[in-house]
Amino acid sequence: MSQVITLPNIDETQFDIPTFDKCQSTPSDHAPRILLLYGSLRKRSFSRLVIEECARLLTRMGAEVKIFNPEGLPQNDTEDENHPKVKELRELMMWSEGQVWCSPERHGSMTSIFKSQIDWVPLSIGSVRPTQGKTLAVMQVCGGSQSFNVVNQLRVLGRWMRMVTIPNQSSVAKAFLEFDENDKMKPSSYYNRIVDVMEELMKFTLLLRHNKDYFVDRYSERVESAEQLSQRVNQRSI
Repeated sequence: MSQVITLPNIDETQFDIPTFDKCQSTPSDHAPRILLLYGSLRKRSFSRLVIEECARLLTRMGAEVKIFNPEGLPQNDTEDENHPKVKELRELMMWSEGQVWCSPERHGSMTSIFKSQIDWVPLSIGSVRPTQGKTLAVMQVCGGSQSFNVVNQLRVLGRWMRMVTIPNQSSVAKAFLEFDENDKMKPSSYYNRIVDVMEELMKFTLLLRHNKDYFVDRYSERVESAEQLSQRVNQRSI
């Protein structure tokens, strides 16, 4: 006989036992929606060129893609959420089901251009969390030898934004050598790795996008919501 486990601290009305059936979702008929962000305003920005390469790959794989141009986005706290570029960025965040982030490495870290974009996106807008449960692929370009400083930082940001950051990633060393005169990426192991990352992002997005609400549903929040509801129902009339 199996042992009966008693959990006195558990609210049984809010306790969920995950099953495979609960993880299934009803497929949608629209293409996966992927937002791509880059972190440089240079005329020939290699993070933008990588993002454009990713956009072509994702489109070929059946995704609908949108690239946010950070030019004109104000520094955080210098404007409010009604600024046109801020509104555009937040609307794209809400629209997306998955994202690709690519920043150059500058002084051992992501650029301020890239970080500013993330700083304009709050963890919640009203009752909606614009990034929670959405998939994320992280990438970086390097001016010199390959490093992983930026992708490691972007992973931390992705977790902070409650995103599902896929295991694979890309770091392109000496990016200025990897593009031809038409700004298309040359064949290389770096290019193949980018294909790997986009392929993996699409797989995770297709798997999670229609059922992300179940995957991010939390016992602690269900309990808190139940307690708040009980207080509202039982409060005395004034």
